[in-house]
Amino acid sequence: MYFVDRSVAVIKPKAPFLTWLNAVPDNDMIDLSLDVLRADCTVLLLPEFDEPEDAITHIDEMYEQIFRMELASWYEDEALWPKDMSLKTFWEWFDVEVHSTLLDTVDNEIINSPATPV
Repeated sequence: MYFVDRSVAVIKPKAPFLTWLNAVPDNDMIDLSLDVLRADCTVLLLPEFDEPEDAITHIDEMYEQIFRMELASWYEDEALWPKDMSLKTFWEWFDVEVHSTLLDTVDNEIINSPATPV
């Protein structure tokens, strides 16, 4: 195993995100619970931080990109997105778990590919 020079943030949807999903028009085919939404979440690699508060500041600086990515993972049509996508709303809609240790258990090179811009 190898230590990776990054921290990790796990982005976990909260109840307002589920409420939004359930309110999207013609969304009667998806039957989701908060437990299901929080079972397989987005994980972000962050710079290494000595203090968890520094990682949260980093999330604050890029919250809009994260927010948009989370919404687009369900609906790409921005007309369906909430009107209020402020930092305050981001923190009301998502929990963020920060972890300082990341180990790579694979003995192959990591290949980075750009995320689709939102």
